Amino acid sequence: MNALGAVAQSGWPAAEHTPLLLAVILLAALGTLVLFLIGLAVFARRRSPRYLLVLIALGALVFRTAIGLGTVFSYVPMTLHHLLSHGLDFLIAVAILAAAYLSGPSTPGSADD
Repeated sequence: MNALGAVAQSGWPAAEHTPLLLAVILLAALGTLVLFLIGLAVFARRRSPRYLLVLIALGALVFRTAIGLGTVFSYVPMTLHHLLSHGLDFLIAVAILAAAYLSGPSTPGSADD
């Protein structure tokens, strides 16, 4: 059976039929993990609520990628995948907007940036 046949029968191809998808998710996992580690180093240096919110957003991206890998390997059902992924999308958006809000107008002589 070819990849299209697998998709037609199950609605979601098995991992062996999706090398490109697997490669993209693995690259995303590596990239988001590197960004999270950089964010962790920045937060350790700055120790402010804004940087914590950015770190939370980056951590959610790492977790979101792990959910994608779990779905490809059939550990996470598609319904749960959508529920968790869209929930994390919302968390990421809230964390970024909260960090931007906390930035606010800077006051002269502020030592926080």
